[in-house]
Amino acid sequence: MAESVINSLGIVEDQDGENGSTDDANLHVELNVFRAQWMSELKPNSASNGGNRGLSSRAADLKRKQELAREEKARELFLKAVEEEENGAVYEAIKYYRRAMQIVPDIEFKINYSRSPDPDGGNENDMDGEIEDLLAYFHQQLTLQDNSLKICVPEVDIAQMHISALPPEVLMYIFRWVVSRDLDLRALEQLSLVCRGFYICARDPEIWRSACLRAWGRSCTKLVPFNSWREMFLERPRVRFDGVYISKTAYIRQGEESLDGFYRAWHQVEYYRYLRFFPDGQVMMLTTPEDPLVTVPRLRSRNTRVESIMCGHYRLSQDTDNQTKVFVVVSKRKEEKVAEYQRISRFCRRNPAAPETEHSFHVGLQLSSGGRQSFNKLNWIHHSCHITYRSTGETVVTAFDLDQMYASFYFARVKSYTAFSERPL
Repeated sequence: MAESVINSLGIVEDQDGENGSTDDANLHVELNVFRAQWMSELKPNSASNGGNRGLSSRAADLKRKQELAREEKARELFLKAVEEEENGAVYEAIKYYRRAMQIVPDIEFKINYSRSPDPDGGNENDMDGEIEDLLAYFHQQLTLQDNSLKICVPEVDIAQMHISALPPEVLMYIFRWVVSRDLDLRALEQLSLVCRGFYICARDPEIWRSACLRAWGRSCTKLVPFNSWREMFLERPRVRFDGVYISKTAYIRQGEESLDGFYRAWHQVEYYRYLRFFPDGQVMMLTTPEDPLVTVPRLRSRNTRVESIMCGHYRLSQDTDNQTKVFVVVSKRKEEKVAEYQRISRFCRRNPAAPETEHSFHVGLQLSSGGRQSFNKLNWIHHSCHITYRSTGETVVTAFDLDQMYASFYFARVKSYTAFSERPL
């Protein structure tokens, strides 16, 4: 009995051994197959390499197309935002700006602006050859009727007299009123978009020549190195008249210590400097803590009644290093000095002596361009105070050190400055 049990156990053990050896063999075969596949993947043949390269190129093309589609969508949204902002819908413009920058964060620097040339704007310099061809094409499109050049023709029949019935001399005089003495060439460029005839009138060399003479005076009697008066006005450095240059200065100063000596206050000080230039060489300068939203409208007229404003003149100077500099000399108005003298005399038992000194401030600035706009930045290079004694005629000059308190001026266009035309060009 015991022997039969032992024999049966031996048979079972033999069967288990045979099964184990079979499983080991199968596992060894599977491992060999896995090694073979792994080596084939590590060392692919030329055909598989070509397939992989094809897949990678197709993936790169697909990725490139997706990037172009995203950039095109962001471009449409950004240009829509620009249009809404120009129309005054700032809230809608912000939404479009946000959507565009969510798609492409740097979309602002990837847009090629295809707008009408803006004489006070950014990179809007057309090729002269293209302009000449366009002018020649428009001249060919215009028809001759009654031995006179038809500037334009009405699109529909009207009972009133059309503007095309005016003589060219009268029409050009109207265009000079559009430009005005304030040199609003931006309005002239917008007017050129009306029709082909207006485009030709807006390219009249005499208008642009008069604008250059008013901007630079006798120093622009020659066109060299420019090809046209319009090109000179667009590219030659100059200060801008359709807005104001603003400089913001902010710093922190230490206050007085409290009575118990427990703490000392710190104050954040902010103030602004404003520079408004006029084509006839006059300039206004104002230093005030008031916000630009309050101050800028007051600087529209040169006869403003803003207190502490200083008026004077400026001139442009271009050195041999091709750096255009602006030199400004300003002082308080005479009527403001008289008012201050009368105000002091009220609190004195005897009339004080008339002021024996005259103060004037001399400012030197370097003109440069930044971003998409031209001539929109002024950097400080000099600031001094000149005190002249009337009795002796002696002048004492005090120069100020230019430190971080002298922040650069940046131009801000103000539409109301050119909304009305008082005199023609």
